[in-house]
Amino acid sequence: MPRGFLQFLQRWVITTLAVLVASRMVRGISYDTVSAMLVASLLLGFLNAFIRPILFVLSATLLVVAVRSVLTVLLGVILVPVINAVLLLTVGEMVKGFHVAGFWAAFWGGLVIGLVSLISSLFLGRGPTVEARGGRRSKNGPKDPDPGGDGPVIDV
Repeated sequence: MPRGFLQFLQRWVITTLAVLVASRMVRGISYDTVSAMLVASLLLGFLNAFIRPILFVLSATLLVVAVRSVLTVLLGVILVPVINAVLLLTVGEMVKGFHVAGFWAAFWGGLVIGLVSLISSLFLGRGPTVEARGGRRSKNGPKDPDPGGDGPVIDV
């Protein structure tokens, strides 16, 4: 199988695991069928890959306008979980059989999903690495001209 497809499958499995953990830990996040959960995790992955960066750029405008102080840090710390919550709420609205009860369920679910995804990615060796000449290198290895490759899976 092509390497890109295997990476996609690994990310999807990790996101699915994270959504499953969130549905068990956070009251207000649930699913009716396994297929609904699989579709929800797939959609969440796509939203995180394509919509989340746009939302970050738009919210970065607020950070630039904010005074360089504790307020800037506070806005940054607050905006990331809020964006994650909005995306999780969107998935709950779009996928029949996947339920997110409201903003706070989405907020806490986003934190759980992000944490589980980060830990799973680090455990599976998908953390920050640099590739050189087609082989995986540790972050102390030679620099790659395109550092935008592997990173945390889906940071919701």
